[in-house]
Amino acid sequence: MVNLTIDGRKITVKENTTIMEAAAQNGIPIPKLCYLKGINEIAACRVCVVELEGKEKLITSCNNVAKEGMVIHTNSPKVRRHRRTTVELILSQHDCECVTCSRSGNCSLQTVANDLNIIEIPFKMEIERQPWNKEFPLIRDSSKCIKCMRCVQVCEKVQSLGVWDVEGTGSRTTINVAGHRTIEEASCALCGQCITH
Repeated sequence: MVNLTIDGRKITVKENTTIMEAAAQNGIPIPKLCYLKGINEIAACRVCVVELEGKEKLITSCNNVAKEGMVIHTNSPKVRRHRRTTVELILSQHDCECVTCSRSGNCSLQTVANDLNIIEIPFKMEIERQPWNKEFPLIRDSSKCIKCMRCVQVCEKVQSLGVWDVEGTGSRTTINVAGHRTIEEASCALCGQCITH
């Protein structure tokens, strides 16, 4: 067993428990956008960062294991500033037409942005709009993509198809059909897992 402190609460968890899981098991919420247990634990979104006493840099809670004696702060001013900037950057590349979005009211990004009281985005809006064959049964709107990698991981690890892949780096990262193919040329099973996750 591992003893640690999260937000002033002394807790005990099993070994190899992530900080995020330790917090959740004790009713301490840590926001996340990309995390899917056992499928997508790559800290792509950086929203789940926490402050670890004794470390200057923030650490991601979804893929860092709780260790004996850790003192973690999940909602310190430093953490909130970092989260806010991260979410603002994500929103600067996101079509923020929440009113007309089918996920409005059931959207993790919307929830986190509201929690951080983000009203205006201080960065230049650069929304990617990739062409898509609207006649294909699976509809993908790239302007809603937050590059969380869930679709890539679910397609690869759950469906074993590997239809999706990452192209580019940094702010120019995009998710597209693997191998520079069209969706019609890919081995897509039309399962919809990439959209529902």
